[in-house]
Amino acid sequence: MSDEIEEIKSDSKSSNAAEEKSEKYKMMVETPVRPLILRLAVPTIISMMVTGIYNSVDTYFVGKISTEATAAVGIVFSVMAVIQAIGFFWGHGSGNYISRSLGAGNKKEAEEMASTGFVLALISGVICTVVGLILLKRISYFLGASDATLKDTETYMAIILIGAPFTCGQFVLNNLLRFQGNAFYAMICLLIGAGANIILDPLLILVFHMGVAGAAIATIVGQLISMTVLFMATRRGENIRLSMKCVKINFHYIKEAANGGAPSLARQGLAAVSTMLLNNMAGEMGGDAAIAGMSVVTRVMMLVYSALIGFGQGYQPVCAFNFGAKKYDRVTQGYIFCVIYGTLFLVIMSTFCIVFPDQIISFFRDDPDVVKVGAESLRWQAFAFPLGGTLVMTNMMLQSMGRGLKASLLSSARNGIFFIPAIFILPRLLGLFGVEITQMVADIMSFLLAVPFAVSEIRLLKRSEPLG
Repeated sequence: MSDEIEEIKSDSKSSNAAEEKSEKYKMMVETPVRPLILRLAVPTIISMMVTGIYNSVDTYFVGKISTEATAAVGIVFSVMAVIQAIGFFWGHGSGNYISRSLGAGNKKEAEEMASTGFVLALISGVICTVVGLILLKRISYFLGASDATLKDTETYMAIILIGAPFTCGQFVLNNLLRFQGNAFYAMICLLIGAGANIILDPLLILVFHMGVAGAAIATIVGQLISMTVLFMATRRGENIRLSMKCVKINFHYIKEAANGGAPSLARQGLAAVSTMLLNNMAGEMGGDAAIAGMSVVTRVMMLVYSALIGFGQGYQPVCAFNFGAKKYDRVTQGYIFCVIYGTLFLVIMSTFCIVFPDQIISFFRDDPDVVKVGAESLRWQAFAFPLGGTLVMTNMMLQSMGRGLKASLLSSARNGIFFIPAIFILPRLLGLFGVEITQMVADIMSFLLAVPFAVSEIRLLKRSEPLG
């Protein structure tokens, strides 16, 4: 009799789980595309903006110390970009696969990918810590540190490297929640970590006078808090649970994660390379003040693109889920919607940056030499802002559908394929002005590559739409 009761309870739980799954499935494939994307995008926009803000908070408070300290933070940005690239690789790679699997009804594979991606991210973060600390001084000089900025660069970088596992882990957990359509949970968790960072920055830098070390400690403490709260969030509601028994480090999951995550790795990894080249060339052409100016511009650009990427991340689970469910018309509708409104947003941001570049740069570092370089560069880069809507959304569509090669090429374009030749050629021809316009030139060329990619995929989706 007891066994029968337990069996009835088990059947009831399975039935309820199936019903819950059905409700989530209906939400993702039947809710009108525009309100669904907005529902998912608002939390991700807030998450990305907060992440961008608390990344910029370091620059703001360090800017109160010295130009050399500001330059050091800019130099270490390359290392942070590499760590984030690894986190995005496992986070987006596993997240895209999870969303497509849930759309196709394969929950077991989704659970295995989630646990495997998280463990691999932590392992990758530990490797970054060990290798980075061993090669600390060499990396500092390689990235553009001068004798004047070396001490601050090493101090800031060492602490950031210690936090690498937390950074990688939080990216996977954030994407795990987001790609299941639970962007609100992800937002709250990131807000908590970001809030801790924003509170600690002035406290450690200005009150306890810990300098760049205080800025770095505030950053990794915020990331540790975010990762912890994100992990707790995965244990709630219908979310996929992480479990060691679900960890399957095999060729299948690594291949699928690589296919979905390679574009993010290319995008973020090349961002590190481009920042390194930018700092080296800026230092050669204009010294530490030029490095500091370009560092501030990089943070401002990151803030603008954070909002755009957050909007696109609201589209990604809709794209991946509906692609897995063969609802190709919804994939196309979502893409067009995001391109139009993403471009409108960037037009507004472009206008603001073109009209008020001096005020924006001086907010971070009120040094005439820094402002002169930064304002000029920001104005030129802002002219190309509106092209980012098509570029970013096309990349996200390709990545979410598992079009790894095309997505990787497009991800590599802005900071690699077009940027790297430009940063070597333009400064040699135009001096410091060539450094200031390099990103704008790369953005224009990347846009010209994105358009045919988008057109060909949309045509293919329309031909593949099931009849009836």
